[in-house]
Amino acid sequence: MCGRYTLTVDGDDLEARFDARLSDSGFDPRYNMAPGQELPVITNEEPEAVRRLEWGLVPSWADDDGGGLINARAESVDEKPSFREAYERRRCLVPADGFYEWVETEDGKRPYRVAFEDDRVFAMAGLWERWEPEATQTGLDSFGGGLEGKTETGPLETFTIVTTEPNDLVADLHHRMAVILDPDDEQRWLSGEAGRDLLEPRSADGMTAYPVSTAVNDPATDEPSLVEPVETV
Repeated sequence: MCGRYTLTVDGDDLEARFDARLSDSGFDPRYNMAPGQELPVITNEEPEAVRRLEWGLVPSWADDDGGGLINARAESVDEKPSFREAYERRRCLVPADGFYEWVETEDGKRPYRVAFEDDRVFAMAGLWERWEPEATQTGLDSFGGGLEGKTETGPLETFTIVTTEPNDLVADLHHRMAVILDPDDEQRWLSGEAGRDLLEPRSADGMTAYPVSTAVNDPATDEPSLVEPVETV
């Protein structure tokens, strides 16, 4: 699975990499991006913009906005009810420059960061959804029949990251990995032109994995030291 990732470039570099403008005031480098946070993605609905959606997909038909799904399996993404409609209509790119995996050791779980050796920014294949809450009644008029008013919290936009079998590097850490798209395939994925043929493991060529501080275990910790390699005993 992919449960944490990094994007350590600034807003200008992010815009230049994807030829898309930030839809808000800017973006600060992030070293511990976690589920439930609003994070930058590029959607097929607005491919010229980098927008912030919440990580953890809530299907449009869900009864409530809880229990978001952070990953979708490539092998069944076009079949599962939670993802089928998004796969057909709502795809996105999830910018990153690394992701974390945890390995079981005698001293507990050890986090590793997986990235390209040159720390380049890449796009993970994603899906997004828009969940609309039902309007709720706030009161009755004097005849007991009409509505005095309705309240809405507004639509919730969420995303998930597609995962596949691991490549040779990640296989030593975990049995799944995020789908890393080739730059030439990013627009094909986003437009819906390409299907599951793109959802294969990215070659391990040019990639690296190294142990990092267990401080990354806390999603509230987000600082540059998290991506620095540490020695293991």
